Amino acid sequence: MPEASGSVSRALRTAPPDQLAEAADAVLRHTLGATRAEVFVADYRSSGLWPVLDPERPDGGPLRSHGVAQRCFSSQEPVLDTADDGRCRAYLPLSVWGERLGVLMVELPTVPDAATVAAARDAAGDLAVAIRAADRETDRYRRARRRERLSMAAEMQWDLLPGRSVRHGDVLLAGQLEPAYTVGGDHFDWSVDGDRLTVTVLNGAGNGLSASLLTAVTVNAMRNARRSGGSLVEQAELASDTIFYQHRGSRHVATLLLELDGRRGVVRAVDAGSPHVLRLRGGRVTPVTLDQQLPLGMFAETRYDVQEFGLEPGDRLFVVSDGVYAAEPDEQEPYGARAMARAMRSTRLQPATEAVGTVMRELHAYHADADLRDDAVVVCLDWRGSSRPDDASRR
Repeated sequence: MPEASGSVSRALRTAPPDQLAEAADAVLRHTLGATRAEVFVADYRSSGLWPVLDPERPDGGPLRSHGVAQRCFSSQEPVLDTADDGRCRAYLPLSVWGERLGVLMVELPTVPDAATVAAARDAAGDLAVAIRAADRETDRYRRARRRERLSMAAEMQWDLLPGRSVRHGDVLLAGQLEPAYTVGGDHFDWSVDGDRLTVTVLNGAGNGLSASLLTAVTVNAMRNARRSGGSLVEQAELASDTIFYQHRGSRHVATLLLELDGRRGVVRAVDAGSPHVLRLRGGRVTPVTLDQQLPLGMFAETRYDVQEFGLEPGDRLFVVSDGVYAAEPDEQEPYGARAMARAMRSTRLQPATEAVGTVMRELHAYHADADLRDDAVVVCLDWRGSSRPDDASRR
């Protein structure tokens, strides 16, 4: 049904940025004979799907109460739900470049054939791209995503993120921030460019707005160097000098900078007093040992060195901040001592987009569902490449 796909694309291009859900509903009624279409977006914790058309409606609820939509969101595959009267609800993933935004539900009078499902899935893909673009022009989709008011610091952190997941060639990358509505200084950033993927994870210092401002300066200094063609070392050194000359050594940021050659599976790293790196390979979790260098901003004109290590096809890397690794609720041993490795091993059959949520949920359970005492970041990187790095690059 190429005419359906073209009609959806045209309708979304011409719709106002805050009216994409209405535009999708109207065009899918016309082209596919749908009785209605609804757009659901994932909340900041990816724990619930909420309707854009009526975000306060009580049946928007958490994912666990919507099994069919949950299966679609988790599997990223279409799911059909047929009622006794023959009507069918088709749930389609709203995702773009590997980032999961939510689910499109299309209600049809009969069970659709393969061509109709394919057309609905194409429409969901077009809608996801449109929502991603419109997010800078309207607050509507962000309002639907939040279940409580964000702190000012958290608002800044979420606006600074590149996204929550990305797929690029042999790489799937995902990250999660907690506590989602009050996070202060911890952060992650990434960029894809050809075969190269650059990832940074910051273990922010302090709390609240001052921590968020320090993180914003750090991230934008590294972006400035990266976008000017600077290497990992140049990114670290520019950010370090920027922080130092602003705070004269009184503030600093522990940061890990990674650059993955997605073709060869070789990772270059600058460890500036960093978050922790762990590798899941064949069911075994082991730390990736890097030489820790000074945190960014501690001294003037600090110089940094690059290290390398290799990945094997199927390897998974986790990068976690101290709020995850060193969490010690109620006088227990740190989460990173044993419990975190168990949580990571349990993600073997999950994609990276699900794995970050699993590790974070286990962290909350370790805290007996009490509020986290520190910001926490989990970033998960899967490399599915078939090539093997040179033996000399392995650690």
